Amino acid sequence: MSHPTSDTHRGELPSRTGGLLMGIGFGGFVDGIVLHQILQWHHMLSHEESMKTVAGLEVNTLADGFFHAATWIFVLAGSIAMLISWRQGRLSPNLPFHLGLLLTGWGLFNVVEGVVDHHILQLHHVRDDLGAPLSWDLGFLAFGVALVVGGWLLHRRGVAALERRQAALSRRAA
Repeated sequence: MSHPTSDTHRGELPSRTGGLLMGIGFGGFVDGIVLHQILQWHHMLSHEESMKTVAGLEVNTLADGFFHAATWIFVLAGSIAMLISWRQGRLSPNLPFHLGLLLTGWGLFNVVEGVVDHHILQLHHVRDDLGAPLSWDLGFLAFGVALVVGGWLLHRRGVAALERRQAALSRRAA
């Protein structure tokens, strides 16, 4: 039995929403797992003096947990958006289309998180263990911009291939 909206977008390009949301979530996971937990360069609230106490570490562990929960929600929302797109009968994404969106989303996460948390709110910096040098924060932003640009270029390559596939399907249907 088909889904009621399965013919609404049949043969259209996949939605970008799912890949971007998943990329934002995965970018947050990389940040939280690698920078917070493995390298232990910072925590969500590590600008606080309280990092020198057990109570301060407990607060930061809780904040990191809420951060990870939020990134998990982004990945879940992206997965749901992709399923909806497929159930609408859209074309399935090819690897450059999807990977490009994942990288773009990761870059968007880095840029927004870097500007908001590192510069505006000053919740933490990339390397709080070094006294928060500005160069690390700027490098984080530059890496985010590079991910957005590279990811979008890769995504556009995937779009071009999907458009060729879409045109071929239209010719066969005619």
